[in-house]
Amino acid sequence: MLSYPKTILTIPQQAKAILDAGMMVSDQQVLLKSLTTIGYYRLRGYCFPFYNNDTKKYRPDTQFDHILKIYSFDRALTQLIFSFLSEIEVALRARLSDALLVYKDALVLENPAKFNDKELFWRNMGVVSSEIARSSDVFIKHHFNNHEGDIPVWAAVEVMSFGTLSKIIKNLLTGRSSAFDSLATRYTYTSASGVPVKPSMRMLSSWTHSLVILRNICAHNSRLYNRIINVRPVILTLDRATPSATYPKVYQLILTMKYLRPYDSSWQNFSTAYKNLIQKYVNFIDIAALGMPPDWTQHL
Repeated sequence: MLSYPKTILTIPQQAKAILDAGMMVSDQQVLLKSLTTIGYYRLRGYCFPFYNNDTKKYRPDTQFDHILKIYSFDRALTQLIFSFLSEIEVALRARLSDALLVYKDALVLENPAKFNDKELFWRNMGVVSSEIARSSDVFIKHHFNNHEGDIPVWAAVEVMSFGTLSKIIKNLLTGRSSAFDSLATRYTYTSASGVPVKPSMRMLSSWTHSLVILRNICAHNSRLYNRIINVRPVILTLDRATPSATYPKVYQLILTMKYLRPYDSSWQNFSTAYKNLIQKYVNFIDIAALGMPPDWTQHL
């Protein structure tokens, strides 16, 4: 039987380890409560920027109250992003359904001729079929019972995961009068020369894939602050930082949310709330830990 090489610490031992490493704690009851309700290893993620791995000590004057402020900021950031991602996802479902209906076929999802990679089409359909079969939604049951099990595209998209939506989009045929062309029209952006441009497949699929990753991080209440997110969405020229970020962090994905906004006013509401959140915690956070350049306000 394998044994774990490190000592398993009790809550009091975890508190002692934090104190022994030089963390300044004004109220040990707050420390113990935080270890009980948040967890030692989750809190460690917020402590790393203040920790010297060579000396195994925290920087002088590192306050536990400061760590809790960063944690509170991260929770608020996650909730704000997750809420706006929900708006983006709902709009994307509706727009994908409308785009696919350019083919005038309610069962277009079952037609491999309307998709690019036929092998990928069948892999995606296997996932879609499973998601439909697992659904307990009334409208799905209705089609099972009254329409010989045929599920129209507008119903199918409602039970797909965000990840499946992204994969369906990536496999759309491109070109004039295609479903992708119709979908891309909904996400037109202004180029560096001031001309409205529809995103390419590479751009749009990178945006949806990136937001699937971001949504999953938020849904699992994982840390966003000071986190490297190993996905690189296409960033518009006007938004590219100089020099570019060494490691991708949440800021790049927030830009992606801007590109996939349901409508302009929804983005403005999010942007205002985001800026207010940054301002609220400005004395406790490092914007570099979010991957934000000095001129970030000009891009959000």
